[in-house]
Amino acid sequence: MTPGNTSIPQRVISKGDKCSNYDTHLKLPSQIGTDYGFKRKIVWFNALGFVALHLAALYGYYLCLHARFFTVVWMLALVLVSGLGVTIGAHRMYSHKAFKGAWPLRLALIMLHTLAGQNCMYIWVRDHRQHHKYSDTDADPHNANRGFFFSHIGWLMCKKHPAVISKGKTIDLSDLEADSLVMFQKTFYKSLYAIFAMALPIAAPIYFWNETYLNSLFISYFARYIMVLHFTWLVNSAAHLYGTRPYDETLKPVECYLIKWISAGEGWHNYHHAFPWDYRAAEFGSHYSLTTFVINILAAVGLAYDLKVAPYTMVQHRTLRAGDGTHHIFGKEAQITHGDIPYTQTPDVDEGYFGDLKDNSNRSLTIKG
Repeated sequence: MTPGNTSIPQRVISKGDKCSNYDTHLKLPSQIGTDYGFKRKIVWFNALGFVALHLAALYGYYLCLHARFFTVVWMLALVLVSGLGVTIGAHRMYSHKAFKGAWPLRLALIMLHTLAGQNCMYIWVRDHRQHHKYSDTDADPHNANRGFFFSHIGWLMCKKHPAVISKGKTIDLSDLEADSLVMFQKTFYKSLYAIFAMALPIAAPIYFWNETYLNSLFISYFARYIMVLHFTWLVNSAAHLYGTRPYDETLKPVECYLIKWISAGEGWHNYHHAFPWDYRAAEFGSHYSLTTFVINILAAVGLAYDLKVAPYTMVQHRTLRAGDGTHHIFGKEAQITHGDIPYTQTPDVDEGYFGDLKDNSNRSLTIKG
């Protein structure tokens, strides 16, 4: 994994026009840029709260050495399924509408997303759509141009930039407002969080294998919660800073192999920002993504359908036009070493894998479940 390209052009706002940058109602993303002189106000309740949560999580990891074996397994299982609630549900299905889900699947994903404890689906999707639309500008909630710490956790410890507030009001959420499950979770989020993220995860080890309340509280809740948060945050931070840009070097997000493993397949971030509607969130499909593998299974049993995929010709043209030359087939080094290599689409999108492939006006391929 090589360091990311640091020569991406960014509009730096001078102190002289700083105030005008706050009124972003009629500004395009390229006109907003990053104001490095902007002073953020710390929200001490949030900052101290995160300190307390991390201390509790560290104690939970220590207790793993003394707790029952199944309690540790339970915690890791919760990390996995709640993480999939974020990657499959909040990210690929709801934020990007990369596929559609049957009602039972949507219900399960809402429950798993609640277990993850990363705010309600409505707010999560709003912030993520805004992140893509205004990526790495002051209108991006976790602008990576402000550094690793800010894009990882710091953005949750301070008041929002005025540009985030201004542009956040323009994000279209009509599809979520028409979804009764999403709006039910939004209305009763605190109560649902208390049940699915706290009460049930803590109660299960106590009831089924006689774990102590203290162990279950700190392992099943605090340790698990902080672990899932950091796995998610690394996509906002590390996957925007450390890696290559084979698909579009003008985008700050990168291909980060390590984050791919940690985030169940969300580390191929340069591809994802280049083709955000692709349900695989990567060129390589399920071979390198647990999330994509699970979606494929869901599609095979009819719970997921209308899976959108970027056609290989689109990937090829974008890579040759805008990539940094590191692509495994179309990159400069690959061309020099191997010459012209026939491009084969991944098995995830071969005709007959799940159903008929249809060309959607050369914008994407849709797998019909």
